[in-house]
Amino acid sequence: MIADLSLAQALGFVSFGLGISTFYQKNDRRLKIVMFVFNLNHLLHFILLGSAVSALSAALSAMRTASSIYTSSKYVAAIFLLAGAGLGLYIADHWWDLWPVIGTMIGTFAIFMLRGIQMRIAFLIGACCWLTNNILVGSIGGTLLELTVITVNSLTIFRMLREQKRARASQAL
Repeated sequence: MIADLSLAQALGFVSFGLGISTFYQKNDRRLKIVMFVFNLNHLLHFILLGSAVSALSAALSAMRTASSIYTSSKYVAAIFLLAGAGLGLYIADHWWDLWPVIGTMIGTFAIFMLRGIQMRIAFLIGACCWLTNNILVGSIGGTLLELTVITVNSLTIFRMLREQKRARASQAL
């Protein structure tokens, strides 16, 4: 059977490429810039799929990611966390609609409050929430994306740990 490739699914595949590029970044600022573009594309993808809660979460993710490029304020993070929880609970029809909200909240905490490896570990947890959501809403590209993001992000964490270990070893000499 040949899959129906709609514009929504095509944008999901664009998100797939952007997501891989996002989590391949070892530089936190570059990660945030690519993630912002990724979030905007994901917003359109979920609007076209008709998933309001997912689209809202992607919109909040785009706004919070843009903000996090310029500030790491815990107060700004709190505003996005409260907005995400409040709007998500208001719009959700079922408990399973909250997966993208939870993923967005984890990502919000990570992008404002964490750095380096810790931030990427939190993103792994958030990716599991988004993976669940993408399976539930039928996003082919999104499902492939999160599976790949989990893999690429894990490899990037490994690369960063290896670099830290090498740096410590060279300092010990």
